[in-house]
Amino acid sequence: MDGDAEGVWSPDIEQSFQEALAIYPPCGRRKIILSDEGKMYGRNELIARYIKLRTGKTRTRKQVSSHIQVLARKKVREYQAGIKDQASKDKALQNMAALSSAQIVSPSMIKNHLPPLSPAPYQPTRFWPAPIPVQPGPSQDIKPFVQPPYSALSGPVQQPIPAYEPLAPPPPPSATAVPVWQDRTIASSKLRMLEYSAFMEVQRDPDNYSKHLFVHIGQTNPSYSDPLLEAVEVRQIYDKFPEKKGGLKELYEKGPQNAFFLVKFWADLNSSGMLDVPGSFYGVSSQYSSMENMTITVSTKVCSFGKQVVEKVETEYARLEGGKYVYRIHRSPMCEYMINFIHKLKHLPEKYMMNSVLENFTILQVVTNRDTQETLLCIAFVFEVSNSEHGAQYHVYRLVKD
Repeated sequence: MDGDAEGVWSPDIEQSFQEALAIYPPCGRRKIILSDEGKMYGRNELIARYIKLRTGKTRTRKQVSSHIQVLARKKVREYQAGIKDQASKDKALQNMAALSSAQIVSPSMIKNHLPPLSPAPYQPTRFWPAPIPVQPGPSQDIKPFVQPPYSALSGPVQQPIPAYEPLAPPPPPSATAVPVWQDRTIASSKLRMLEYSAFMEVQRDPDNYSKHLFVHIGQTNPSYSDPLLEAVEVRQIYDKFPEKKGGLKELYEKGPQNAFFLVKFWADLNSSGMLDVPGSFYGVSSQYSSMENMTITVSTKVCSFGKQVVEKVETEYARLEGGKYVYRIHRSPMCEYMINFIHKLKHLPEKYMMNSVLENFTILQVVTNRDTQETLLCIAFVFEVSNSEHGAQYHVYRLVKD
């Protein structure tokens, strides 16, 4: 048996390693731009980085490379053992010789280059208690968007996680029973944001309305194979929000830190198909869920150059639906300041001018338990104008402090 130079990989690290293999397909010597500094990452660096995010344990690029080589040799031996016909075995070895170790351990590559083996007489153990659902990605390439100052992957490819034999017995289910949405969506341990939108609605006739979404976060169904949210250092954005009592810095230090998120919106201001007539309705809708029955207070602070301009505070009560408590703030009227701001923004002749204005415009939303004053969610919103014909877009980050 081959011995890893880095020692035995524990089940949690091995699980994260296998997830990363599925997320990041082999890319040869190409690098991927991933961070707000525009840093270039190779595949093994991305895998090491994912393991650190997922488990908190460090594995270097070289350790990842060594582990891939060990698994590739093991997979070659297993493949050889499964072929009885010598001619087929020689052809398979010839095909494998043309593959790198990274390609051999990649589920998609091995499937495309080698004929399938007959079914194995046993089923390898999985680490998660149930099969991990997988959503197909848009393509085989990782497509990063590099839009400063908060750039990250727009949608890493998710491939089926390969079945493999663990290096050690799997942990008990209780050790892995972390809600799937935690660290993958806007969710703390007590409250999850399900949906958020800001919109304009125009009544065309007594029975018909037209709706334009400026920004929108839709409901998602995350899976354990989805990557964890990218992290942004919270101190980078302190100056974009109020620093006085109740500001972002004070709130973050009070915690809990897992309740803090940054959302970068690419807002869709192209509502040319709808006339902004008198009586048009500007509103904001949001929806949250929790396993606890509580009354929540939602504070929304609009900020310009880091100073609070206006604040709206709303209270919402829980409704029990499908075994969880749901909170809906539906069609809350947008304040006059925001409506005027959108009008002025839309009349600027160039998008770079709009982005220049938006660089100093932010919104801070803080959701608290009304009775205990505990912070349940704190979301910092920053904005640019969308260049996409597909309308509004967004990306979510965790706020951390190193």
